[in-house]
Amino acid sequence: MPIPGVTPFAISVPDEDVEDLRRRLRATRWPDPATVGDWSQGVPLEYLRELCRYWAEDYDWQGRQARLNAVEQYTTDVQGLSVHFLHAPSAHPGALPLVLTHGWPGSVAEFLAVLGPLTDPAAHGGDPRDAFTVVAPSLPGFGWSGKPTGPGWGIPRVADAWAELMSRLGHERFGAQGGDLGSFVSANLAARHPDRVVGIHLNMAIGAPPAGRTEFSEREQRANRAAERFRTVDSAYHMQQRTRPQTLAYGLADSPAAQCAWILEKFWSWSDCGGDPVAVLGADRILDHVATYWFTGSAGSSARMYWEMAQDPASRAPTVDVPTGVSLFPHEILQPTEEWARAHYRDLRMWHEHDRGGHFAAMEEPDVLVRDIRGFFRPLR
Repeated sequence: MPIPGVTPFAISVPDEDVEDLRRRLRATRWPDPATVGDWSQGVPLEYLRELCRYWAEDYDWQGRQARLNAVEQYTTDVQGLSVHFLHAPSAHPGALPLVLTHGWPGSVAEFLAVLGPLTDPAAHGGDPRDAFTVVAPSLPGFGWSGKPTGPGWGIPRVADAWAELMSRLGHERFGAQGGDLGSFVSANLAARHPDRVVGIHLNMAIGAPPAGRTEFSEREQRANRAAERFRTVDSAYHMQQRTRPQTLAYGLADSPAAQCAWILEKFWSWSDCGGDPVAVLGADRILDHVATYWFTGSAGSSARMYWEMAQDPASRAPTVDVPTGVSLFPHEILQPTEEWARAHYRDLRMWHEHDRGGHFAAMEEPDVLVRDIRGFFRPLR
């Protein structure tokens, strides 16, 4: 892909960095165990110790790195910041460009299972007319993208940067898909560049009951319970990252065990794993994300995205007028109803509620997610 200003990239972590990680893991100073036998006080000690033992002794970073490097990767300067992205072109004529955006605590590794089915549907039992050319950037401050050195890199600026990136790649008309922070980026892309975005597909949507509503259906009560649980039980990470990301960064940048626990807890809480994320998702796939944050030293720079969002709360809820589709999984953090979501997504054309899966849809239910993405964009091409 010889494009001026776009440079081929391959992930290459020095062997000494891998050995330093292993040394630190083996020398971890472990705390006392919790006083309960479950996850209600956080990640159980023995569960984390076993995952960190695997990380130090059995996890094959070089092999996992090669798996990522099997996908075309590039970097390019956008608005003064180096942006890293996966580029998976389709050979099918008429393939629709699609920008996929990850969130926290994820990375572009989330999308490895969906790239093939999206770019080459015929090879995966689909219709070649549903093909996409996929661009999956690493968010600023995440993974192998550059780290902002000053404030201002919030969600709207990321959306503008993605629009500029797509122009540079020759994609003037494209779709967008995302969950977590990626859902906010996709919504802002649609709100700020409606002439270019043909539609957005989200696997995390926002929505709240209308003002004054006092009586709720069973489905609406479920939505309220999910919002209340996040607010009272599950959002401590959010408050820390949106208020004091720098303080948090000192511990996570120094201790791989701490970085692992900080991320592992979210895979336990937000995935449809029955309380055992390693058994369901696999140690390697969880550690791919943890290792990405560790090797790039991006605990603090990624957390600062939440600080940026706190400075601009409206960026979380822009009004979207372009066609929108939503795939809602039962273990997603937020469970708004279709009615509530329509207040934000005013041309909501798809609303699919599934019976399994969670926050990390591209990892947990890639076939379901791909089917919904194909179906949503089919009439928009």
